[in-house]
Amino acid sequence: MAVSAGILLTLGTIHLVYTFWGPRLLPRDPALHASMSKISPILTKETTMWRAWVGFNASHSMGAILFGLIYGFLATAHGDLLFNSSYLLAVGLVMLIGYCALGKLYWFRIPFAGISVSLFCYVASIVSSLA
Repeated sequence: MAVSAGILLTLGTIHLVYTFWGPRLLPRDPALHASMSKISPILTKETTMWRAWVGFNASHSMGAILFGLIYGFLATAHGDLLFNSSYLLAVGLVMLIGYCALGKLYWFRIPFAGISVSLFCYVASIVSSLA
């Protein structure tokens, strides 16, 4: 479980760094970046598509970091609480399955592979706790 949490914590932290520093999440076409910086979504004129893009990436990263911190803490400091709570185990499982599905459908190989390993470790830790 701690390994599963550590993978998500690592992926989330790397993604947060890439969101605010360096060119890795910039569009390859500078014109697209310029356009996204000027155009607002239909929902509101209070932001631009670029600001929304950065915000969505940052909040996505924070979710993965939060998962890693909470489940890592519970696994290492309060294993009995975690492994005896069907609710906590189900919430974590649903989150990882959701991240895995998003990774397969919308992202690329590296995050999908990392999340898949995290999901495998998560399930393996539950199975081993039942033995």
